[in-house]
This record gives sequence, structure tokens and C-alpha cells, in this order.
Amino acid sequence: MGNNYYVAVLMTVFNRKEKTLLCLEKLFSQSISPQIKIDVYLTNDGCTDQTPEMVKRLYPQINIINGDGTLYWNRGMLTAWKEAYKTKDYDFYLWLNDDTFLYTNALSTLINASQTTKNKSVIVGTTASTSNCNKITYGGKYKNRMIVPNGNLQECDWINGNIVLIPKHVFHIVGMNDPIYHHSLGDNDYGLRVIEHGLKNYVAPYIIGECDRHANIAKWKDPSMPLSIRWKAMREPTGICPEEFFIYEKRHKGLIIACFHYLTIHIHCILPNIWNYKSNN
Repeated sequence: MGNNYYVAVLMTVFNRKEKTLLCLEKLFSQSISPQIKIDVYLTNDGCTDQTPEMVKRLYPQINIINGDGTLYWNRGMLTAWKEAYKTKDYDFYLWLNDDTFLYTNALSTLINASQTTKNKSVIVGTTASTSNCNKITYGGKYKNRMIVPNGNLQECDWINGNIVLIPKHVFHIVGMNDPIYHHSLGDNDYGLRVIEHGLKNYVAPYIIGECDRHANIAKWKDPSMPLSIRWKAMREPTGICPEEFFIYEKRHKGLIIACFHYLTIHIHCILPNIWNYKSNN
């Protein structure tokens, strides 16, 4: 590796102090070449658990951008990205979720993988469960199938935003996260936009971190919840947000599918027991 590589690590945090601090500990424990320079841009989206105060005390070099609690993941990541780009046109931008714990070789694996594509493709990191290193939790999919790392780069069309390395070349063509999305869908949308611009996403050759899946059933389709709570949960940024989902599907799957799913989402919310019966038979 002949030249210095400057990496902007982008994060959004909200009231997960212990996980955030462990995530940062793993990030700053990376086994990397001294030529890889890391700057962290962390959006504090209205934390009330002293997360930003602890981060600033332990890692004073981190750039903290304060939100008001309305940004959520996608817009929080966009806020961090904008701040990073104002500072420097970095060689790489790394999305990192604060509940994701990198293995010590994660960053070098990502950059080495990127170099094999001449730094012209997105590299997606795969995570495993903290209790089972063979159980994949997040990463990349191809035709709706989760890709299992096999030692080689594998192309994917759908990405989770837990660990994603975006080279400058891709950023200058595709841009940043679309602010139309509050929380989820922003990562999926970005991966599909990469492909629509004639570029590629690849899954890194190995599992490079740990992150547990959120196992609980979503409130908006939980039949044990009253309709008023389901309806409110459906429309919250952490729910499915039907209008945002409609935009996403219209953009990537067409108007007919978007209209169909806009309708079925509401049916699912209103009649979850019928839906569950249908899915189990």
C-alpha cells in the first residue's frame, strides 16, 4: 500500500451507550497499516443517556454533530456524511452501526477488497451473531438470498448498512443517502442506486464483525397489540412508513408493485391475525 488512505467513519447514535462505546473500542483497535488514517463523524441524535459526553471524554478526536432526535438512522448518517465531506474529500466513507463490533482485521479486509476493484465498487461487510460466529445476521443479498462469505468477492444487489465501505469514486457518482427516508430503506436504496449508475456492490470475502438481529416482531404487525398502537407504530420512522416504502418501491420496482404493497401493508396492520394465518398455511 503505497499511499495514505483517508477514511471517514460515519455513525449515528441514540441511547445505546454501552454498545456505542464497545463499537468505538473495536474500531480504534483495528489492525491496520499506519497509512490508513481514520476520522470519525458521529451524529448524536438526541441522546439522553450521556452517550456523547462519554464518547467525547474517551475519544476527544471524534467529531460529534448534534441532532434533535428526529433524524433516525438514514438522516443521521447523511448528517455525518455532509459534515465529513465539508472537512475533506475522503478516499473512503465507512458506514458503521453503533451496535456492530468489528473484528480486528475488518477495515484492512474492506480496503484490500476495494483495491481489487480498483476502488470503484461498494464493499459490504457481513456480520455474525455475538453468540454464534457461524450465524449470519447482516450483510448483502443477491436476488433476495443472503450471501455467505466464501473467501472471494461476491456481487450483491441489496445491502444492509451495518458495515459498508464506499470509495470516493462511487460517492462522486452516486452521492449520499437520500433524505427522503428517515430510518430504514436508505441503505437498501443506496445499494440499488449504485447498480443503476452502472457500478457494483460486493460482499467482502470474510465475516468481519458481530451484530445481533432485532428479533422482536414489529409492533405495526403484532396481533397482540391494539389497532391504535399498530397504526401509530406503522407510521413511525422506525415502522414501515408506507409513504416512504411506496417511494422506494416505485423507484426500484415500478408503480404497480408499489401500489399493491401500499395496500397490503395497511391490510397487514389492520388484520394481522388473518395475515398470519395466511402466511402459516
